[in-house]
Amino acid sequence: MPSIFSRIVSGELPAFKVAEDEHHLAFLDITPLVEGHTLVIPKREVDYIFDMPPAELAALHLFAQRVARGVKAAVPCKRVGVAVIGLEVPHAHIHLIPMNNVSDMNFANPKIKVPEQRQNQLAAAIGAQVPAVVSGTAAAPTDPRDTKGGRETMEESEPQAKTTKPAAAANDPALAQLRELTKGLVYMSEGDAPLEPVSFPAPAGGLTDAALAQLAGLPADTQVEKQELTYFLRNHTADNGVLGNPELANRFKALQMYLKQELSGTQVYRFGTGPQVLVLVLGEGEGGKLHGFKTVLTET
Repeated sequence: MPSIFSRIVSGELPAFKVAEDEHHLAFLDITPLVEGHTLVIPKREVDYIFDMPPAELAALHLFAQRVARGVKAAVPCKRVGVAVIGLEVPHAHIHLIPMNNVSDMNFANPKIKVPEQRQNQLAAAIGAQVPAVVSGTAAAPTDPRDTKGGRETMEESEPQAKTTKPAAAANDPALAQLRELTKGLVYMSEGDAPLEPVSFPAPAGGLTDAALAQLAGLPADTQVEKQELTYFLRNHTADNGVLGNPELANRFKALQMYLKQELSGTQVYRFGTGPQVLVLVLGEGEGGKLHGFKTVLTET
């Protein structure tokens, strides 16, 4: 029988998703020790974390490092604690726990109840702060599975698990271009949040509100509001921009031009209501793929 986490991966069960890539998923614990308590899992079901092949174990921790940076940036805390217990669910997972005191990491403490709306806000805020990386750059070492040694380790450790390796993000020209255009840019409202490039296969049933919410990692019934791109970026593309910096304003203008001219039907989608609203900006590229960026709008 699939673990509860595998059922989340398959979409059978909902979750407050924070970050995701081809092999990993991060989502908020529904019985947390503190607000922002996040679980990081491999999508492939493995009962015991130290039974994972070395390359997979290393990749899981690299992904957890990115998520931990998002937690630290979005949730007030001194450190993000790390724990592996492995007794609750037979599916390897790492706990990332915002902490100000050692006692915050005590699993004997009573679990807290966080309202669904607050969980959605936390997931959006953390997800917006998880850094986007390109494998092999100085900012992020190459995923061990993308090295010769890593592949050999996986093949020797688990030959039955070999699959065709998916195309790297670097082979997606639109995503690569968006990484360059958004590098270092932040959306400023009553707070500020980085622009994180995203790319999704187009949903089979079209861009319904439920499909958009699923792309955003939110419940299917989340309220979705559409907005025109030029209006959404108006303060950032003004002559001197929101910070009085013409260079930054020109970069936002270049991003806007790319989204409107190189992609079709580009639209801004806002999810839920304040104080922190997750935003996806998506347009259709070649092959029907959706490209754009995500960020968080703060409205208190």
